[in-house]
Amino acid sequence: MRVTRESLLRIAKETAQERAYNDTDIVAAYLTGSLLNVDPMLGGTADIDIVFVHKNKPAQKREFVKLTPDFHLDISRREKSEFKSPRELRGDPWLGYEMYDPMLLFEREKFFDFVQASLRAGFEFEQPPLILLRCRTMLSHGRGIWTDITELDESSIGPKEIRKYMKSLFHAINTVAELSGPPIHERRLLLEFPARAAAAGKPEMTAAAFGLLGTHHVDMEKIKLWFSDWKSAFKLASEKPGVDIRIHSARLNYYEKAIKTMLEGETPFAALWPLLHTWTMSAEVLEGDHFKFWQNAVGELGLLGSGFTERVEGLDHFIDDIEITLDEVARENGLDESTGM
Repeated sequence: MRVTRESLLRIAKETAQERAYNDTDIVAAYLTGSLLNVDPMLGGTADIDIVFVHKNKPAQKREFVKLTPDFHLDISRREKSEFKSPRELRGDPWLGYEMYDPMLLFEREKFFDFVQASLRAGFEFEQPPLILLRCRTMLSHGRGIWTDITELDESSIGPKEIRKYMKSLFHAINTVAELSGPPIHERRLLLEFPARAAAAGKPEMTAAAFGLLGTHHVDMEKIKLWFSDWKSAFKLASEKPGVDIRIHSARLNYYEKAIKTMLEGETPFAALWPLLHTWTMSAEVLEGDHFKFWQNAVGELGLLGSGFTERVEGLDHFIDDIEITLDEVARENGLDESTGM
């Protein structure tokens, strides 16, 4: 079956209209994510990111629906009250960009134009004061998560702690990315970061980000050896209760083929982020050999014991450097360093 961006867009529109027809609580639906790009595929796979806006609080926040082994729907639901203050959305590092330029799929009442007009008013969204506001908000999230892992017992480091570490690093990396555009999502994080770091005038941050993930401890052959263990862990975890919703059988090819493509590409270490992130989420519900395989891998990356403590200290310095960068941007634009205004 030949799948194109156009055919995926058609599925998005049909899905939105069908769901809205059967659920009067839906007031709007819009498309976001990679499908807005000319080339949304990575490893020949893609998801269709649809956001439904509800009058009331939705019972289910996120849902995955398999279309083919390589394509699935990624449906998110938001309550209309989240958009009550469109002006505040300008400073939101995630929802602000999500609503700035999505594709409208369905609208039951005049919701979309009002929110978007408020975001775009005066072309302020892409000006330094609001860029810095979103960056500082993003970095504050990362620093807060970092604080939670600063005094952990080295002997107790497991999937939960490493997942927190990666979440803090994720926010830090995206702070740099937001200096020149929208945040980068998990699958493409380290693939797109080098260009975004260069755009921010900080190309050296690429090596720092990769190093904080442990790339200097392993080579490509080692990561390729982990691949089958990662895949087995993902498949097993997707069948267990309590696993993160992103570890879903409909998303196996979505990750697997993307990882393979990156391993064979110009930035092979970029594959380590989606592999390690999903493996860590899987490990939270695994035991026995499947858990040990993950444990051995993170150990080799230097993310266990004293290595974890050293990495957390390195993340502290990375966040400090980003804070200095934001201050530099503020000064260059004649803005107050503390407020960005």
